Amino acid sequence: MLTSRKLGWIGIGRMGHAMAERLAKAGCDLTVWNRTRAKAEPLAKLGVKIASRPADLAGCDIVFVVVSTGQDVMEMVEALCAGGRAPKVVVDSTSISIEDSERVRQRLAAAGAQLLAAPVSGNAKVIQAGKLTFVCSGPRPAFDAAEPYLGLMGSGASYVGEGELSRIAKICHNVYLGIVIQALAEITLLAQKAGMSRHAFLDFLNRSVMGSTFSRYKTPALVNLDFRVTFTPRLLRKDLDLGLDAARALEVPMPLATLTRELVQAMIGHGMTEKDFSELLVLQARASGLELQPENVEVGDGLS
Repeated sequence: MLTSRKLGWIGIGRMGHAMAERLAKAGCDLTVWNRTRAKAEPLAKLGVKIASRPADLAGCDIVFVVVSTGQDVMEMVEALCAGGRAPKVVVDSTSISIEDSERVRQRLAAAGAQLLAAPVSGNAKVIQAGKLTFVCSGPRPAFDAAEPYLGLMGSGASYVGEGELSRIAKICHNVYLGIVIQALAEITLLAQKAGMSRHAFLDFLNRSVMGSTFSRYKTPALVNLDFRVTFTPRLLRKDLDLGLDAARALEVPMPLATLTRELVQAMIGHGMTEKDFSELLVLQARASGLELQPENVEVGDGLS
């Protein structure tokens, strides 16, 4: 039964809170730890236990980690194993480098634990809609143990093999994310400059074979200039750099990714750093001689 395993959770940020909340609502035996305890306390009303330190989670069967950086993951793993015990499986959904992931894997192996690298596709709103997806790599038994709980947090998980392959998959995913949003900005503004409204063009696109979950989800941003953060330009630049580093190492030419990286850099250079990466639309509008205004049209995001 899903409720028979003891689960631990480290990291109650925007993503971590929404993910842990879904496990709690499913009735899982869940104990969480967060640097700022107050951020974790609202989960207590759902029956979640709050740990005083990461080492308190060492007796759990599976511990999920969602923090900010590779260094943060290593610090949490060191703290988790500090008492000489370790959980059977650690599932890390933090976006980190392949090298950092391998170091974490080795540290856990020394403590007798297995790492399942499990990057995600989605954000807090996607989680709430039940559409978060995972890409996982590591020992197959670790994936089999964690898969039911990953399913509770979203729409499923893909297993791509051993080691750090899921980190490569996530890097490829986010490189594609950058290329696609730039392409969407270009074609939407081409349609606008020809005399179309952005919402009319995107309505057609989203109904066509070229429409996607992503194009529908970003339609409110492109139509009404709603650039509330889901993913920042600096984070996108980081992932584009990781992808280009991997491409150089593997001798894979990536001309579209290279150009997109420079456009994101230009965006950052213009001070466009505090809003969503879809604000690339504004940079493209400036290059196109367009002054953008919200269309103030009610459009769906495809999630509800």
